[in-house]
Amino acid sequence: MDEALLRTLTPAVIGVLVRRGTDFAAAEDAVQDALVEAVRRWPEERPRDPEGWLVTVAWRKFLDAARSDASRRHREARVEVEPAPGPGEAVDDTLQLYFLCAHPSLTPASAVALTLRAVGGLTTRQIARAYLVPEATTAQRISRARRTVSGVRFDRPGDVGTVLRVLCLVFNEGYSGDVDLAAEAIRPTREPAARIPDEEVAGLLALMLLHHARRPARTRPDGALVPLAEQDRGLWDTRLIAEGVGVLQAALARDRLGEFQAQAAVAALHADASSAEETDWVQIVGWYDELVALTGSPVARLNRAVAVGEADGPRAGLAALADLDPALPCHTAVAAHLHERDGDTATAARLYAEAARSATSLPEREHLTRQAARLNARLRG
Repeated sequence: MDEALLRTLTPAVIGVLVRRGTDFAAAEDAVQDALVEAVRRWPEERPRDPEGWLVTVAWRKFLDAARSDASRRHREARVEVEPAPGPGEAVDDTLQLYFLCAHPSLTPASAVALTLRAVGGLTTRQIARAYLVPEATTAQRISRARRTVSGVRFDRPGDVGTVLRVLCLVFNEGYSGDVDLAAEAIRPTREPAARIPDEEVAGLLALMLLHHARRPARTRPDGALVPLAEQDRGLWDTRLIAEGVGVLQAALARDRLGEFQAQAAVAALHADASSAEETDWVQIVGWYDELVALTGSPVARLNRAVAVGEADGPRAGLAALADLDPALPCHTAVAAHLHERDGDTATAARLYAEAARSATSLPEREHLTRQAARLNARLRG
């Protein structure tokens, strides 16, 4: 069973049902039922038109549910005549579904959660982990969001900024390696980038392309993380890098800088360096200055401290780090790295071990543990 194909087709099928007149919650339920049928039947005989098959089965599932529910009899009257099987219109409803999930009546957090569930195909548990909130809280948030957009049609687009944040989170979840959604996030980002004259849409697309280009080098065959400085740059996808740089340059030329463009500029500078030693850290510090000015983000300030440590030395980096909240994610790991570069091996080993205990992913925890063990071995020797 091709789970990646099902995940790719799901948003388009939901979109077709919503366009035909179902409410969002009913459409998602019907599509989930159709996916169960696909898992059961496709291994024996895969249809020539998978999307059309899913639309047909999901539509019939919806009709069955409508006819069996007395409270939906008024809707049944509208759908007595079943449309022809298959998608019907040659349109990509995926982008429209993203806008529906970022409807103005939803909070950004609810919009992100609903999109990750309906379009990204993530489980409630995975979304909860992305939010760092209890699973029950996420389930309630998704349920409320579904009720909110029920009955909404594809005639009122959501906020572009919210859609971009949704796409970014979907991409980041895929890039983490837990669920491979990076390519699925890039695909619908190309759609608004081609149609909407918005520099930040282009900036996000460039950022995704540049980060995705490095993915083959991010892990070893055993799944261990490879830090950026140690990555085999020969494995980076030069085609994606060239595309990302081109998209970014066109956006920057319009002279309306936004946070995604600034982040993409940092990624482009990393991609431009043929080795870690040749990285232009001075320019990277400058872009982080722009990003901090735009957003005031503590994460941007944390990343700036790393860049300052590379550009001006580890003590300058530690001075920049001293102004930040130690409770920030990755703060302890950054401090460990800077202390190691400053020659304080004992402090660095202790901080790496502390960072490992609070790491949120197994690969990250194992990487930090190895760093601590490496330095402790040096201290013993």
